[in-house]
Amino acid sequence: MGESNLETPRRAAVPPKKPFSASLTSAFKETFFPDDPFRQFKNQSPSRKFVLGLQYLAPIFEWAPRYTFEFFKADLISGITIASLAVPQGISYANLANVPPTMGLYSSFVPPLVYAIFGSSRDVAVGTVAVGSLLISSMIGREIHPTENPKLYLQTVMTATFCAGLVETCLGFLRSLDRVLMISLSPVLIWFDGESITGFLVDYLSHAAIVGFMSGAAIVVCLQQLKGILGLVHFTLETDIVSVLRAVFTQTRLWRWESCVLGCIFLSFLILTKYLSKRKAAFFWINAMAPLTSVILGSILVYLTHAEKHGVQVIGHLKKGLNPPSVSELSFQSPYFKTAFKTGATVGIISLALTYIAQLMRVQEGVAVGRSFAMYKNYHIDGNKEMIAFGMMNLAGSLTSCYLTSGPFSRTAVNFNAGCKTAVSNIVMATAVMITLLFLTPLFHYTPLVVLSSIIIAAMLGLIDYGSIIHLWAIDKFDFIVSISAFLGVVFSSVETGLIIAVSLSILRLLLALSRPRTYALGNIPNSITYSSIEQYPSATNVPGMLILHIDSPIYYANVSYLRERISRWLYEEEDRVKSAGETSLHYVILDMSAVSSIDSSGISMVEDVRKNVDRRGLKLVLANPGSEVMKKLAKSKMIEKVGEELMYLTVAEAVAACKFMLHSSKSTSVVELNTYDYV
Repeated sequence: MGESNLETPRRAAVPPKKPFSASLTSAFKETFFPDDPFRQFKNQSPSRKFVLGLQYLAPIFEWAPRYTFEFFKADLISGITIASLAVPQGISYANLANVPPTMGLYSSFVPPLVYAIFGSSRDVAVGTVAVGSLLISSMIGREIHPTENPKLYLQTVMTATFCAGLVETCLGFLRSLDRVLMISLSPVLIWFDGESITGFLVDYLSHAAIVGFMSGAAIVVCLQQLKGILGLVHFTLETDIVSVLRAVFTQTRLWRWESCVLGCIFLSFLILTKYLSKRKAAFFWINAMAPLTSVILGSILVYLTHAEKHGVQVIGHLKKGLNPPSVSELSFQSPYFKTAFKTGATVGIISLALTYIAQLMRVQEGVAVGRSFAMYKNYHIDGNKEMIAFGMMNLAGSLTSCYLTSGPFSRTAVNFNAGCKTAVSNIVMATAVMITLLFLTPLFHYTPLVVLSSIIIAAMLGLIDYGSIIHLWAIDKFDFIVSISAFLGVVFSSVETGLIIAVSLSILRLLLALSRPRTYALGNIPNSITYSSIEQYPSATNVPGMLILHIDSPIYYANVSYLRERISRWLYEEEDRVKSAGETSLHYVILDMSAVSSIDSSGISMVEDVRKNVDRRGLKLVLANPGSEVMKKLAKSKMIEKVGEELMYLTVAEAVAACKFMLHSSKSTSVVELNTYDYV
C-alpha cells in the first residue's frame, strides 16, 4: 500500500471539561432559546435596546418607518380584495359556528387590526376559519343548545376564544417549551375532560394525520350545509355522516325545491370561478369576488321575487354598529367553563400545530400559512411572534364580541395574489368591514342562507385532498392508515374522535420509532474507505472477522431492551452465517455510534451488557465515532476503562483498519499499540 494510506491512529476523545455554570447556561440556552432571540441586543445602548425590544414585540414599529406610498397602493388593492371575501365568509362561518352573523363581521374588524401590530407576516389575512367554526359548534353545541340557550352559548364561545388566545400567547412566549408545557398541563386537561386530552395531544399531529383530518372535517362541514341547501329549519347538531343523512332523509317532505335550485346555481357559479382562477393566476380576482357577487345577486333575486315568502330562508335583520364590549360576557365561574377551556385550547393549538408541517401541505392555517408565503417571497417569519400575534388578537377579540380567528389559507392566498406588501392590507380590510358594520348591514337582510351554504361548500371542496391520501399509499402504508383512520373517524363519528384517532396513531408511530430504532449491518463499498448499509448497497462487502453495526438513534431507557436483544440477534445470526459460509471466524464487533446523539444511564448499562455478551463469546467490542455527549457519559461512568480507550476510534474506517492490523499482527488476546495502519 502507498504511504498516502498510512497515518497515525485517531481515537475518540472525551471533550474538554466545562465549569458546571457554563454547561448549565449552554444547556438552558440550547433547550429554551435555540434561535437566540436576544442576540440583536448584544453591545447595544439602553435606548437602542428599548427600541429593538419594542420592534420585537410589535413588528409594526420596525416596518412602518420604511412604509411608502407605492406600498400603500398595493396594500389598498389587496385589502379591498380580501374584504370582498371577508364579508361573505365572515357571515357564512358565523352561521356554521351557530353564532349571530354580525359576530363573523366583528371578527374581521378588531383581530386584523391587532395582527397588523403584532404579526410578522406580510401576507397573512386574518379572519374566521371553517374548521375552527365547526369545532366550536360541535364541542360547545354538544353541551349547550345554541337556539334553546343562545346567551349561555355565546358566553361560552367568547370564553373559549379568550382561552384560545391565552394558550396561543403562552406558547408564543414559550415556543421551545410547548411540548413540555402541554405535558405538564395534561393532568389539567384530563380534569377538564375525562375522556379526552385533545388539547395536549394535538401538538403531535403528523402530516398524514392532518391530511385525513382536514379532508374529513371538510366533508363534515359540507354535509352540515345540506340544511341550508335543502331549506330545512330543524337539523341535527351531530356531525357524523349517519346522523346528518338520517336528518336529511327523514325530512324529505320539508325539502324546498326553490332553495335547492338556488343552491345548485350559486354553487356551480362558485366552483366555475374557482376553476377559472386556477387555470390562470391573473384571474385570481374572479374567485375572490365570487362570494360577494353571489351574496349581492342572491339578495337582489330574493328581494325582487319575494322568495323569502316561498321557503327561501334569509339572514334577516342585522344590527348596525361596531363591536360592543364583551368583557362582562366572559364566564369563568360557569359550570361550562371546562367545555370552554377544552374547546379554546383545542382549536387554538390546532392552528399552531400546523406550523410544523407548513412545507408539507397545501392546506394550511395559522403560522404555517404565513411561513409558506414568506418562503416564496424570501423573508423570515418569526414563529414566536406569530403565535403571540394570534394569541393577542383572540384575547382582544374575546373582549370585543368576536369569536376565534386565525389566518385562513384561502384569504391569505388572495391577499398574496393581489400583491400585498405589508400587514396594512389587514388594516384596509378591517376598515372596509367597519364601513360595512356602520352603514351596509341592512343590505344583507335579504341574503339567502342557501347562498351562505354554497359559499362554505365551495370553500371546503378545496380542502378535500384525496390526491395526497392516495399519494401516501404509494409512499408510506402506515401514513396512509393514519390518514384514512383520521378521515373515517371524523366522518363516521365526530371531529373530536377523528382528532383523537389521528393523534393516537401519530404518537404510536413516534413511540415505535423511538423504542424500536433501526440497526443495520455495514459493509465496505469496493475501492473506497466508505462503510454503508449492506441492505441499501448490495455491492458492499462484509469485512472478514468483523461485524459492523450502525445504531440509528439516541440510546435511552425506552429502547435499551430492544437494542440489547437486537444486537444479540445480530451476533448469533452473523456467527451462523460465518459458519455456513466457511469464512473467517468472528473476532470484533464494531458499533458505529455516529447517529447516537445522546445516551442515558440505562443506555450505559446496555453498552456494559453488550460488552459482557461479546466478551463471553471471546470477541472484542469496538466503538466508532461516539459523540461528545456520549463520550462524557462513558467517561463519567468509567465505561471507557471497561471497553478500553484503545478500542474507541474516530471513524468506522479507522476502527476496521485497526482491527485488521491486530488480527494480522497477533493471535494473542492482548491489544497491540499501533503507530501506523492501512485503511484498506
